[in-house]
Amino acid sequence: EQLVESGGGLVHSGGSLNLSCAFSGPIFPFATMGWYRQAPGNQRDLVASVTNRGEKNYAEPVKGRFAISRDSAKSIVYLLMNDLKPEDTAVYFCNGVNYRASWGQGTQVTVSS
Repeated sequence: EQLVESGGGLVHSGGSLNLSCAFSGPIFPFATMGWYRQAPGNQRDLVASVTNRGEKNYAEPVKGRFAISRDSAKSIVYLLMNDLKPEDTAVYFCNGVNYRASWGQGTQVTVSS
């Protein structure tokens, strides 16, 4: 299994970013996939997940602002982030939720106030 995240960057408060995660391997196409984030000094938290049937869940801090989706044909999971806030600043990772492979390098998201 392999995970490659991209799409991070520096944005002003209120801006948007669209993250992508390309995944490979025999298990992930059937697994619930999630986006996680980790700010300096904090634990890595799950912020959004999507099942292989398209059912989605979000952590409270991002509800109404973030949208997760997956393109099963391309083996990509997206995270569209709107109305970004400085507290969203973190390294964002994707991985399975119930099954996890080794973590990728993640993608840095920095939101300036």
